[in-house]
Amino acid sequence: MREMGIRIALGAQKHELTRLFISRGLALVMIGVACGVACAAATTGVFRSLLFDVSPVDPLTYATVSIGLVVAAALATYIPASRASRIDPIDALRAD
Repeated sequence: MREMGIRIALGAQKHELTRLFISRGLALVMIGVACGVACAAATTGVFRSLLFDVSPVDPLTYATVSIGLVVAAALATYIPASRASRIDPIDALRAD
């Protein structure tokens, strides 16, 4: 909140700040999804006996889980960013 207050006090637009925080959050999520998919594909031999009626390298499953994680992360970054962008910069700077 303090960072948002400082940026708003310096003249940043609220929608630009929300977009900035969401893009930073989603960049981290995309890195995590890429690493997760790579690790999951690399360990298919270990989990082959645990999977029933699903191929260890099922693209539909990978895509569905990845999209679900990205959507959840987008909401998890959008909600706090939009709430923080509505604060008064004076209140944010005085909070500490």
